[in-house]
Amino acid sequence: MKVVGLAGWSGAGKTTLLTRVLPLLTARGLKVSTLKHAHHAFDIDHPGKDSFEHRAAGAGEVLIVSGRRWALLHELRGEAEPRLAELLGKLAPCDLVIVEGFKRAVHPKVEISRAANGKPFLYPEMTDVRGLICDLPPTGWAGPLVHPDEIEAAAALLLAAAAPLAAVQDALRADRPLAHEAPPQPVG
Repeated sequence: MKVVGLAGWSGAGKTTLLTRVLPLLTARGLKVSTLKHAHHAFDIDHPGKDSFEHRAAGAGEVLIVSGRRWALLHELRGEAEPRLAELLGKLAPCDLVIVEGFKRAVHPKVEISRAANGKPFLYPEMTDVRGLICDLPPTGWAGPLVHPDEIEAAAALLLAAAAPLAAVQDALRADRPLAHEAPPQPVG
């Protein structure tokens, strides 16, 4: 099981890229999971549904299952948000986990950026960036670089940037980037 992050500003195209890359990876026979951090209160359940009412009444966890899928809803009820290392441990075994969000966490990641977004690159401030997917390359970047429309190359970059789960969890728990590979540094 390997882990890689996909980081970028809102509107940079993270979800669009993932919806194009995931079919390529799964067509290669890879089992891929995603882990998405939401920056706001979210709910996948709605008033009037039994599962919502169970949580509203005080259930700490509600497991919903059907013939097509299952979901476990866990209410934090004042507890701290779980850290990325813990959340990765909750996923079923797979070949690759792509983490969207958690851009400040110390796991290997690829940054996506679009010039039209008008935002600066994150990699100078973000740890463990192993590649860029962008339409306008920054001056001085020395690491791997892929255009957002090069989906095969983007998939290859994500796979190449991924690191084994145990190493990622150790780095996250120690709050330091993976020791065996330094993130690319800008030149000049």
